[in-house]
Amino acid sequence: MVARGQPQERQEQRVGRRTRRVVGNWKMHGALARNAALLDACVQRFQAAAPGVEIVVCVPFPFLAQAQTLLRESDVAWGAQDLSPHAQGAYTGEVSASMLKEFGAAFVIVGHSERRAQHSETSALVAAKAAAALAGGLTPIICLGETLEEREADMTEAVVAGQLAVCMETLGLPALGQCVIAYEPVWAIGTGRTATAVQAQKVHAFLRARLGETGDTMTLLYGGSVKASNARELFAMPDIDGGLIGGASLTIDEFEPICRAFD
Repeated sequence: MVARGQPQERQEQRVGRRTRRVVGNWKMHGALARNAALLDACVQRFQAAAPGVEIVVCVPFPFLAQAQTLLRESDVAWGAQDLSPHAQGAYTGEVSASMLKEFGAAFVIVGHSERRAQHSETSALVAAKAAAALAGGLTPIICLGETLEEREADMTEAVVAGQLAVCMETLGLPALGQCVIAYEPVWAIGTGRTATAVQAQKVHAFLRARLGETGDTMTLLYGGSVKASNARELFAMPDIDGGLIGGASLTIDEFEPICRAFD
């Protein structure tokens, strides 16, 4: 298990040149009592997790204080699912990077396909949020991915390259190298459909090549209906460093096998 800490500290804990991670995205799920049971199970189960694997849970904003209280002495890191591109100001309902940092958050998801689709988030806004996260001392998990129509039109590489290019232009490669990239085909999010390991690997290899030398040390995650039954095959691919896990992160009996699927 990789101990929780600041980004530069975490970089020392690598398998090869890249950090392996499993990130649980709770989405809009949770209640205090149920969360307590799940987080306590994470603390207990992951005390003896495989070396070199960092476990993260990204919880809804109201539960950040609970995550901080229950996880602060553990090896499990926590984060949020979104943030404002603004540092402060008259932005009702928004949450800044500094606010997340006060609750001990180390990570924040930006550009999830549900945010892009349901809230019309553009790649420019996603890049601005990633920049705000970095400025606030958080590690952004930048999500990229294509729709089913785009995949069937053989546009996958063009779509993800375009999304990545905006981040590269906005952040610059040195700053982007401090981020995590999550490839999540939109057609596989919450649908039960999953890209095959070969399909996912092809996109991960493409993204890593686009990043050049910066990509050599970046963590690239796969997201999209990852389950205990398919995690091992996905994580065995050379360019897949772990997963961004949705529904399967809500139960310890499903989440734990995914976190241990690197053997």
